[in-house]
Amino acid sequence: MGGVHATARIRARDDGRGGTSLPVLESDGPLALRRTRAHGGEARVVLVGAMSGPLGGDRFAVEAAVEHGARLHVGSAAATIALPGQVKDEAHYDVRLTVEGDGELHWLPEQLISARGSDLYVTTRVGLDAGARLVLREEQVLGRVGEEPGRLTSRLAVRVAGRVVLDQELACGPGAPGGWDGPAVLAGHRAVGQLVLVRPEFAAQAVASRMVGEYACVMPLAGPAALVTAVAPDGLRLRRALDEALAVLGIR
Repeated sequence: MGGVHATARIRARDDGRGGTSLPVLESDGPLALRRTRAHGGEARVVLVGAMSGPLGGDRFAVEAAVEHGARLHVGSAAATIALPGQVKDEAHYDVRLTVEGDGELHWLPEQLISARGSDLYVTTRVGLDAGARLVLREEQVLGRVGEEPGRLTSRLAVRVAGRVVLDQELACGPGAPGGWDGPAVLAGHRAVGQLVLVRPEFAAQAVASRMVGEYACVMPLAGPAALVTAVAPDGLRLRRALDEALAVLGIR
């Protein structure tokens, strides 16, 4: 099997002084992790792509664990671009996130762009304890400017206290099941994104379903969770729609 295999790992821990330490911050190959200046008690990490990709046959993985009492914010330095490679195999990008106790994770990477000729399968699996908090953003842009997209398959699964609150998969681009570009899915748009919000207070008072602006909608999920879904003509308007939804919900 060809391609590059790489894994990055983060572990966040309450340092006992009102802040968050990072006892594990390991990067590998094209995945580079950089700690940036903390914000209050929150540790901040940026994922930097040291190489192009993922390309055909690559297998990337990122694992982040937040312990009880810790707060972690993870972003990325730039968009990730899925590209075709010399190896014709499907590329994989796996994300595994866990939040223990009353820990808090903001997972806010930049957009994923599916370039023409690429074939990428993204899997994100999240496990949280009952008192944990999560803000997770996922944004995908189908093709660069003036370009047809590659094939992109994305699965997102979230469990809270062992209970599934969300498990969905979307496939777009050449070879994807028919209808992905039709009125029931993307309706001709080229940018799709979502926010998964988990907060203990949502268990007592569920988020109300509503439209936010022209492109986004908010929906309650089972338990202490909510989902914001948006489609838009391009990545800029997608980000604006998701940011507006966060503001409407009063989440920073």
